[in-house]
Amino acid sequence: MLEPKKKYGELAPTERILLGAGPSGVDSRVLRAMSTPLLGHLDPEFIEIMDDTRDLLRYVFQTENTMTLPMSGTGSAGMDTVLSNLLEPKAKAIVAYCGVFGQRMVDIAKRTGAEVEVVQSEWGHIIEPEQVEAAFKKMPTAQVLAFVHAETSTGIMQPVKDIVKIAHDHGAVVAMDCVTSLGGAPVLLDQWGIDAAYSGTQKCISCPPGLAPISLNDKARKMLHNRKSPVSSWYLDLTMIERYWGQERFYHHTAPISMVYALREALRIIAEEGLEARWARHQLNARAFTAGCEAMGLKPFAQDGYRLPSLITLAVPEEVKEDEVRQYLLNKFQIEISGGLGPVKGQIWRVGLMGSNSTRKNVMLALTALAAALNAQGFKTSASAALEAATVVYNEAAC
Repeated sequence: MLEPKKKYGELAPTERILLGAGPSGVDSRVLRAMSTPLLGHLDPEFIEIMDDTRDLLRYVFQTENTMTLPMSGTGSAGMDTVLSNLLEPKAKAIVAYCGVFGQRMVDIAKRTGAEVEVVQSEWGHIIEPEQVEAAFKKMPTAQVLAFVHAETSTGIMQPVKDIVKIAHDHGAVVAMDCVTSLGGAPVLLDQWGIDAAYSGTQKCISCPPGLAPISLNDKARKMLHNRKSPVSSWYLDLTMIERYWGQERFYHHTAPISMVYALREALRIIAEEGLEARWARHQLNARAFTAGCEAMGLKPFAQDGYRLPSLITLAVPEEVKEDEVRQYLLNKFQIEISGGLGPVKGQIWRVGLMGSNSTRKNVMLALTALAAALNAQGFKTSASAALEAATVVYNEAAC
């Protein structure tokens, strides 16, 4: 009989300050919610919890969409769900991207068997409306336009209004990735006319990874129910999952009970703070952190005027080794930040100030630690100058 290879001790992970691209820190209330007793996935009490969670998700998405629910899986499961349910073989789609996660949308869309027209912009820059218009001229019968609202790999926040209008003028359904914006920046599905959207729990919602909130309006649901072929993924098939989360409560798979508890509590915290106050908090802390970084001689990477308030990207100075800075922060300060992906690997840092981690305390700590890490590499800079610049931003906001 096989035996364990060693005696395994009790889990005791180091407490980190998670200021990377995700996951973000989690409020202690959310962790407590996860430790409460399990219920069955069809228990009347759990069904009430499901209803609460859906109502709160509608609030955070700012939508009245009936089909608003958390998929079992991380944010990538949300991406796969939305695209795999809307697209099928021989369908036509336009995917606009300027980073890694837009590229993933292209990959998933092609795997459905759909014909895909790609709109690409330089990394760190937005997709321009005229690029989308040009794509529709190439593919005038496209049924779906998909794009990323908050590109986690570059720190770009894509303007929505113009490209949504272009898509709707051509009769297309609009699918939007808001994984790194939901709960940290305005996401207004009904006001913006977004037909389908998905997110993740581990970013600005400040919940552990494991669920992917999605929302489809009636137009997107009609496309789903008019498919000529079954959804390729049984597990992510919304035609069945909506029956479990709807009035029918038809069994599909065992829901991750404790994760739903956690999401309900995280959403409840958001509702207590209020969306507008939460958005303003993220914006203020991003401005203060960016001002501090610029005072140290660092330059933002993302296009000016279109920067995410939840994820700040910084260009790495030529004389600095970006991975050694990240390792220094982790070893000396227990702070995690992220490096670049794809073409910008080794060229940028990604600093997340998301959800419960978007605080003045973390801004000041991160600036101090980053200054120390840069000085350790011979890039001479001043922590006091950074803190002073950030303080000016906070003082101006208080006036």
